[in-house]
Amino acid sequence: MKKTITVNSAEQTIEVGEKLAQFLQPRDLILLDGDLGAGKTTFTKGLGKGLGIERPIKSPTFTIIREYQSGRIPLYHMDVYRLEQGGGDDLGLDEYFNGDGVNVVEWSKFVSDEIPADYLRIIFKRDDAKGDNVRTMIFEPKGNRFEELTTKLLGEI
Repeated sequence: MKKTITVNSAEQTIEVGEKLAQFLQPRDLILLDGDLGAGKTTFTKGLGKGLGIERPIKSPTFTIIREYQSGRIPLYHMDVYRLEQGGGDDLGLDEYFNGDGVNVVEWSKFVSDEIPADYLRIIFKRDDAKGDNVRTMIFEPKGNRFEELTTKLLGEI
């Protein structure tokens, strides 16, 4: 079941992330896909805010994984764009995916072999014709937990 919403500002993107955070629990996996500058890290800032993380959420492009331990549950923010040529199996992603926190993976196609069966993928599409910050977010839940989570979230928006 795909669901689509449109946001008109970075603030709205953050708000969606913040609302999703209230439903998250350890081992949840959120995949964020879309072009550069489409809103993936902005969305993750909202997740962090919703989890009670006060430290600024930054793109992990050059570090690959950033860990935030200070919220309601830990947040593991991964940007695997630099693994386009492979190497995801060396990161120990399964330890994160089976660990104590929420996992957010940007550019998930580069580690598709490592992704568990159940997750929520959100695809971000820019709509520059409608404005600089207009984004379409396409929610693609896999598994019962994420179907229910998506329904709850979209009922809040």
